Amino acid sequence: QVQLVESGGGLVQPGGSLRLSCAASGIIFKIYAMGWYRQAPGKQRELVATITSNNNTNYADSVKGRFTISRDNAKNTVYLQMNSLKPEDTAVYYCNAEILVPLRLSYWGQGTQVTVSS
Repeated sequence: QVQLVESGGGLVQPGGSLRLSCAASGIIFKIYAMGWYRQAPGKQRELVATITSNNNTNYADSVKGRFTISRDNAKNTVYLQMNSLKPEDTAVYYCNAEILVPLRLSYWGQGTQVTVSS
């Protein structure tokens, strides 16, 4: 059984930084795209950033220049470095990965809370 476990959320002041991590475990043949999504109270879940197995990245306009997604394929882990955080970045952040197990399936983490407040 595949699991995605996120870590690194918390409370930070505006302008601060946080680094989220998401590690995949279980019987994994291959991990394709990995990504981060977020959901603020009363809003729909939205894409934050994605990264392919070839390290091609894509970002939401709202985080471009502030957030950086990266991955360590040896550790089956994806990261999200978040700088210059704003109150509007407050949300539950979810990790997603497309994994060959051997079917190609989409998995979600349990979510980690990020709160940006003074």
